[in-house]
This record gives sequence, structure tokens and C-alpha cells, in this order.
Amino acid sequence: MSIACCLPVVECVYCLACARWACQHCFHTGGYDSETWGLASPNEFEPVPRLCRLILAVYEDDLEHPQWAPPGGYGIEPRWVVHRKTYEHTGGHAPTYLLYVDHHHSDVVLAVRGMNMAKESDYAVLLDNSLGQRRFDGGYVHNGLLKAAEWLFDAECDVLRDLLERNPGYTLTFTGHSLGSGVVAMLALVAVHNRDRLGGVERKRIRCFAMAPARCMSLNLAVRYADVINSVILQISKSI
Repeated sequence: MSIACCLPVVECVYCLACARWACQHCFHTGGYDSETWGLASPNEFEPVPRLCRLILAVYEDDLEHPQWAPPGGYGIEPRWVVHRKTYEHTGGHAPTYLLYVDHHHSDVVLAVRGMNMAKESDYAVLLDNSLGQRRFDGGYVHNGLLKAAEWLFDAECDVLRDLLERNPGYTLTFTGHSLGSGVVAMLALVAVHNRDRLGGVERKRIRCFAMAPARCMSLNLAVRYADVINSVILQISKSI
């Protein structure tokens, strides 16, 4: 058989390989990554709905007169809001966020909104990364998200320490959605590594709930911080 006769076969194999690669990269979703994960227990899932409502509350300009409250409201006490920082306050270093003390659940919560498609600064945070650019604690992390988290930690660590000292035994929870989930995941890493700046809070009292999380750390870090960071995925069952 001549080489010329083999060329069509080689071309077909090459085209099939390219088509397979395109399908894997264009149609792959995060749902495939999490479809083998175990289901959360009721106790594990308990904080998720109220934290989601708190994240939604970050979008409100005035919590006393909300415009987009879900059915049943946000479930928070406006007087327990410590402060809300907008893009004007952060200078684009981080998305808008809210600091709240949940006395009903003994929890100090910092909630970060999702990506604002109209803000160039959010795109700058998201795109500030390249493969292997930033190392952290023996692994790799998203450079832009870590920089946002470090800025946020420096801005709020004194306030967080004061709140934890005035409310002994309270947990410290970081929560966010989409871009905000990546920021709070990085923030959890930074907080664990700087517990002395938070008054020596125990690691077991630091929690993170990342809703629809961004991919922002290498697998070894995700495993080592699994006791702190909870990734929340809406997994649709494929069974009939």
C-alpha cells in the first residue's frame, strides 16, 4: 500500500481527534466534574439558603427599602449589617461586599457579590492570571483572585478581629457567588494563614461557602483546605 493511499485515513483520524477535542472543551461543564460528588447532608446544607440570600442582599443599595428581595425577604436584620463596601470604596480591587453579624446563628459573615458584567475592574481581576503564575502554600492559585482577597483581608482584618473578640465563639464565614466565590475561596486561604491577625481564631471556626465556584486553586490545595472551603454546586440529576 502506498503512502498516498494512507493519507485519507490519516486525515480522517486527525479530523476525528480534533472533533473530540472540540467537543470536550466546548461542551464540557462543571456539572461533569461534580457529578460523582457525594450529596450534602441536611446539616451541611443548612447554611446555604441563608448565605445565598445574604449574597443577594449585597446587590441592594438600601436594605431598609430593598428593590429586588426574593419571596420571604433576605432574612437578615439591617441593624446587624456592619457595612457594605461598593466599587467606589474598593477602587476596583475587589467586588462589592457586605459584612454582617448573624446573631441568630452566631456567625460573622463577609459576603461578596458575583461578577458585574458592566465593571471593567471585575474583568481585570478575572483575567489577571496565567498558568503557573502564582504559588501559594505549595500549590497554585489564581493570581487576580488572590490579589483581590489579599486586598480585602488587609482592608477588613482589624474589623473582623474586633467582631470576633466582641462575639466569642462565633464562626467566621466567607461566602460569595461566581467571581465572588473565587475571591472568598482565596480569602479563606489567606485568613487561615493569618489567624494571628484575626486574634488567633481557631481554624475550625473559619468557613467558606463558594456558590458556583470559580476554578481558582490546584487540586492539592483544594484537598488540604476541604475542611474550610465548601463548594456548592447545583447538580441536576440525569436519571429519568
